[in-house]
Amino acid sequence: MDVAAIVEALQRREFKAYYQPQYDAITNRLVSAEALARWVKPDGTLVPPADFVPALEKGDEILALDWYILKEVCALLKKQKERGIAMVPISVNFSRMHVFEEDFVRRLCREVDSYGVDHAYIEVEITESAFVDQADSIEKWIRDVRAAGFCVAIDDFGSGLSSLSFVKDIAVDTLKIDKALLSRNCEDEKERIVLESIFYFSHRLKLTTVAEGVETREQLGFLRTCSCKKIQGFFFAKPMPEQEFLEACTNQTKLQETEDILTIQAPSSATNLLLEAVFQAYPLVIFSNLTRNSYYMMAYENFSATTCPSTGVFEELIGHGAASMHPEDSEAFRTTFSIENQLKAYEAGEPFVRLVTRQLGDDGVYRRVETTNYFVKNPSVSDVLVISLCHNL
Repeated sequence: MDVAAIVEALQRREFKAYYQPQYDAITNRLVSAEALARWVKPDGTLVPPADFVPALEKGDEILALDWYILKEVCALLKKQKERGIAMVPISVNFSRMHVFEEDFVRRLCREVDSYGVDHAYIEVEITESAFVDQADSIEKWIRDVRAAGFCVAIDDFGSGLSSLSFVKDIAVDTLKIDKALLSRNCEDEKERIVLESIFYFSHRLKLTTVAEGVETREQLGFLRTCSCKKIQGFFFAKPMPEQEFLEACTNQTKLQETEDILTIQAPSSATNLLLEAVFQAYPLVIFSNLTRNSYYMMAYENFSATTCPSTGVFEELIGHGAASMHPEDSEAFRTTFSIENQLKAYEAGEPFVRLVTRQLGDDGVYRRVETTNYFVKNPSVSDVLVISLCHNL
């Protein structure tokens, strides 16, 4: 398609923002939306993005379209605020080219602030493919965007090869799961395993997940069992013009009857809830193999001391812990949790080993800490395994 014709249509304001609602996977409530560009010709013909976005991305004309849609979204949010209509966060797609746009964040703030819109209602969305060849630049760009009070979403997650690496290294707020991962209607075992893994690590990393392209009840049912946070797709709603979206936002304030979560969750979802409860009670959780003299941290949140390595040799872990104890408690800790003493307790049929000590926190204050090592078994191996639960008293 001719780029000049597209640019002229943009100048004539023939482009409109269409909104595809995103729904809470459990309550079915409209909780957010994605703004999508549509070209509406004077005769009413609707031109989809696939017919004009690729042409604009060949040059920097795509930048103008992105800023145009942002203004459309801000104008809508301002209208909702003035009319007292329920507002929800809206994600706006930005091309990877904005990463190199001078003063992007400053302009983003200026545009949004000119409409009196709170930054929390705008989510900056960028595709996963942008990370392939410019990860370093994007990392700083995302930090700056989030520092300005905006959330950042990664679109099409799972469609490229860089997924796990950038999730590990780059702090984002939302992962939008690519619809290609739902191509087999969640009925294929491998597909289910991949999806369960994505939602599990997203949950542990405290990332909001949005499943795109949800079109069937089977997909929705499975995604609910995985603790997927939001659903976007034709099963609930297609992209809609502004007025229709305003009506949807008005109606979404009415509570809808939903199924009891205890009747729709699967073991994987229930396990996530259980882990949340465990981590609230025990901010430090360690999984150790006494037979192999190894360990790794399962969780390390809001504990008084946070300097322990996340994985390594178990005997070194005990030495590190003893060094952080009050001088009067150090030897008792070292002896109680030595491999030799714990193996004796295990062979004697003891279910756990427990000790209360005084540990020096990062703030220089000693606090009483209870450490309990529970012996557990894995039927696949004969190794003696231990789960340590630690909390401040």
